[in-house]
Amino acid sequence: MAQDIIPIELGLPQGDVVTLWAPRWREDGEEWEAFLGDEEDLYAFPDAAHLAAFVRTSEQHDLLDHPAWEVVPALNVPELIPDDDHTYDLVGVPELVAEKPDQWTLGELAEIIGIVRSLADVCELDDVHEVLDAHESFSLLDQGTLPFSGRDGERLWADLSQAVSEKWDIVLDAIDGLVTAPDVDEKVLEQTAEELATFLAESAEAEAAAAEGLEDVDDDEDEDEDDEPVGFWGEVGIDPIKIITSGAEYYTLRCYLDDKPIFLGSEGEIDVFSSEKALIRAIADGKELADNDLAQVSTWDEVTTKATAGELEIDVDAENTYVLNGIADDIAEGPESIDPTQLELAVELITDAAEWAEDDSVDTALAANESLGWLVSFVLRPDPTRLEPSAPFDAEQSEWRKLVETFENRLTVV
Repeated sequence: MAQDIIPIELGLPQGDVVTLWAPRWREDGEEWEAFLGDEEDLYAFPDAAHLAAFVRTSEQHDLLDHPAWEVVPALNVPELIPDDDHTYDLVGVPELVAEKPDQWTLGELAEIIGIVRSLADVCELDDVHEVLDAHESFSLLDQGTLPFSGRDGERLWADLSQAVSEKWDIVLDAIDGLVTAPDVDEKVLEQTAEELATFLAESAEAEAAAAEGLEDVDDDEDEDEDDEPVGFWGEVGIDPIKIITSGAEYYTLRCYLDDKPIFLGSEGEIDVFSSEKALIRAIADGKELADNDLAQVSTWDEVTTKATAGELEIDVDAENTYVLNGIADDIAEGPESIDPTQLELAVELITDAAEWAEDDSVDTALAANESLGWLVSFVLRPDPTRLEPSAPFDAEQSEWRKLVETFENRLTVV
């Protein structure tokens, strides 16, 4: 399966450089992975203008035989600027391991180690493999916070920190030594440099205009805020939500406490109901929901009191209606067939449920270096500088179905 050719940025001792990476693809029964380069050299450039000038004129490098290469020389300069999801600060790794091993630190480290392993595989860097393979903690980063929890987790994190302190320079020197900046056509570079300068100037103007507009909107919202009725659910800080699967419609409740999601349920299982009335009856009765996690919320008693008095009503906002049905089929057809709003809501629901259940598998599947994560990111955060994912999308569809199936298995119909 042909994957995209992706612009990436590497933070190295010599500075930040940009190059191209072709994640693993399958061709003629074999699996391949490659970077822009030639033989033992990794071609990298100080900015996207130099990269664009090279790919428009060069006739000798390792990506020429890639199934998607013919698209690359026609890209404009902004499309060759690496996005934030493909920026890897290798020099900053010691600073990361000095932090606590939370999901953000581990996620960033996992992405960096992933690209380092790819470079080591493609460029046959035995010294890099030796460093990474000597410490189990490097291979556990993509599993999230679980392996680094408790006393054993503290030992793993300490081992990783020590390995970085003592041996990360070996990794940096090996990769830094690969980098070569080949000559580019000066006339073409003049054109691409102008394209880059124009894009950066327009982007700065757009950001300034957006910031000014946002400030005006915030002022207007502050003025109108006091006039808008909050409603009972807004007052208690709990939201009724509706979940539409391929086979049924369910109702349940969710809130955020210290920005962390909490669902009606316990131990990672969400209590759901086939109708608003069934949900209200269960809240009023109280027996089946006595031990649910929402009971820890200070306003839960207000909900149960109102339900017992027969005054509770379930009113689900559109932003809390989640339609899971049909997304897998849309993914199979490609980005243009996917409804961004429906996908964004579905990702929010599945991610919230996984975070509440302390399950890192969703974050792993939706990471930017995974094929599904790359597709989802492309749909939800459109950017003219990004290459569009290429068909077929069988792997992405299969991975999405697994996420939905895992989520639906959390639902307990009461």
